[in-house]
Amino acid sequence: MALVENFTIPKNLLPSDGRFGSGPSLVRPDAVDALAELSKTYLGTSHRQDPVKNMVGRLRNGLSQLFSLPEDWEIILGNGGSTLFWDAATFGLIEDLSQHLVFGEFSSKFAQAVTQAPHLGNPEIIESKTGSAPSMELSNADTYALTHTETSTGVSIPITRLTSETDALVLVDATSAAGGIKWEPSETDCYYFAPQKCFGSDGGLWIAACSPAAVNRIQKISSSNRWVPAGLDLNIALENSRKNQTYNTPALATIFLTVHQIEWMNENGGLEWSTERSKRSSSHIYNWAEQHEHAQPFVNQIELRSPVVTSIDLSHEINADTVIDICQQNGILDIAGYRKLGRNQLRIATFPAIELDDIHALTKSLDYVIGHLL
Repeated sequence: MALVENFTIPKNLLPSDGRFGSGPSLVRPDAVDALAELSKTYLGTSHRQDPVKNMVGRLRNGLSQLFSLPEDWEIILGNGGSTLFWDAATFGLIEDLSQHLVFGEFSSKFAQAVTQAPHLGNPEIIESKTGSAPSMELSNADTYALTHTETSTGVSIPITRLTSETDALVLVDATSAAGGIKWEPSETDCYYFAPQKCFGSDGGLWIAACSPAAVNRIQKISSSNRWVPAGLDLNIALENSRKNQTYNTPALATIFLTVHQIEWMNENGGLEWSTERSKRSSSHIYNWAEQHEHAQPFVNQIELRSPVVTSIDLSHEINADTVIDICQQNGILDIAGYRKLGRNQLRIATFPAIELDDIHALTKSLDYVIGHLL
């Protein structure tokens, strides 16, 4: 323990910003400064008045531009996060039977929420072992639920629609992926996420890009006899979003920071630019692990490795907890593997806001720590 408590990584090796968490994630200092400048005209003002409504409008328009959405798609938002959205989807998007691809902690939670919903049929659950990914199977499901990147493992899957010959919706949990991985609107109907990952904001908000088919499903269920709590009612969220509002009071700082990040992405080249930043950073992490004697990528299949959340196994000679502890004492934060996996592992986010130079500095720091622990 004395070694850990007194271990100092040379300053010339350390990243300039040591935040590598997979969510909440790094918030750019420029965004925080911009928020402070608006503190007297935006923070603490009514969410029913123009300063906040205009900000919500910028969020919705900015995302439509970033994702190159067709004109008939809509951006819907509400308070909570992706976890709350799972509950909202059980009330407002799934008619009866859903199919879920489960390949980690978060994809399993949506399936669990549906399983417990008394008004829905038992879902079809297709599961694979940790570190891999299952595939959809054509069925009578009215809803297919996918996860673009499983944050707990660092597995990403391509988003594709099985067939266009049914009315089934494709819902995609894009919480870690949105803004850092490309996707095609034609392959899904509802691409939902929270902004505390690639969008470099605080949590407390869910956002969903919805196709006309998803909007129609929301309205169809709303007009039925199904009881829905108002706070989970997607039709109420839809109606308020069209007015550039949320149903109840939102976190104004979260909305502003999200807008600032969206506009930063759009001004610098859009989704092409932001995804390339994540790709370069994650490629460096994976290459470092493959070349290191005491590390290797957790996800074996290269095509399944996430470009925004990297999971790296360490050999048994190196205790990951010790490495994480030393790094934390030296200002390198939140690189622990997902707790429930129970592996000797690091998990490093490579979201667009994280600078590539800091990713390089991180691996140099890890080399230094591991070299001195052997």
